[in-house]
Amino acid sequence: MSARLQVVLDFIKFEHTLFALPFAFLGMALAAGGWPGWHVAGWVTAAMVGARSAAMAFNRIADRRYDQLNPRTRSRPLVNGALSLRFAWLFTLASATLFVFAAGELNRLAFILSWPALAVILGYSLTKRFTSASHLVLGLGLGIAPVGGWVAVRGSIDPPPLVLMLAVLCWTAGFDIIYACQDVGFDARMGLRSLPRRLGVAVALRLSSALHAAMVTLLVVVGLLCGRHLWFVAGVALVALILWIEHRLVRPDDLSRVNAAFFTANGWLSVAFFALACIDLALFP
Repeated sequence: MSARLQVVLDFIKFEHTLFALPFAFLGMALAAGGWPGWHVAGWVTAAMVGARSAAMAFNRIADRRYDQLNPRTRSRPLVNGALSLRFAWLFTLASATLFVFAAGELNRLAFILSWPALAVILGYSLTKRFTSASHLVLGLGLGIAPVGGWVAVRGSIDPPPLVLMLAVLCWTAGFDIIYACQDVGFDARMGLRSLPRRLGVAVALRLSSALHAAMVTLLVVVGLLCGRHLWFVAGVALVALILWIEHRLVRPDDLSRVNAAFFTANGWLSVAFFALACIDLALFP
């Protein structure tokens, strides 16, 4: 059972939950002005686990043929036979059901919005077939998280979570562009689209830097809209520092540290920013 569970967690890259979950919690905490209670926090967590698991499982199904041909992805469970296609479909359905059910347990608006949100997070997996802007669609998928956290508490959509959504969109699109740089040759051979393939790696990395600069600016706006204080500002400064380090790790002529930039830096960014924002909310409710 332990080995089977490990395969499933690897299948959906469960550790990547660190990218979106802290921002969902941040939207929730900002809406509540602190801790929203166990009922809301529990169902938000369930919704996020369901949404992300469904999105990743469907992505593995949609990309199965390409993953078989790409040397970098041939060890994935759906490719090497560790998991069956039938299991992947059932897992996707179960995860999507959990997401919609959890949203319904929060409030009516959350339930209504869960359906278009599901369409976005599942639809992303098909976008590389027809647009180079797939990175932005992925960014929108993760950007929905803080809006969902806010709606879970207030049952309404207001300016702060929308600005936070744009910040997460810029962040995600920026780091996904970096990640896509390592597959430029493969994407060209398979007819898949990405900004690194379309613009070249050097220009794509500059665009990624611009998106991350926009993220920092938008986080400042969020702080102003929500009337936040010193610790939130410190969190924004830390985000800027981590993003600067991330872009120092990757150069057009050296992509050997893409994984450090993609996984390590961004995992620290989301958790650290959420922690400092929570300190700010605790000290200045």
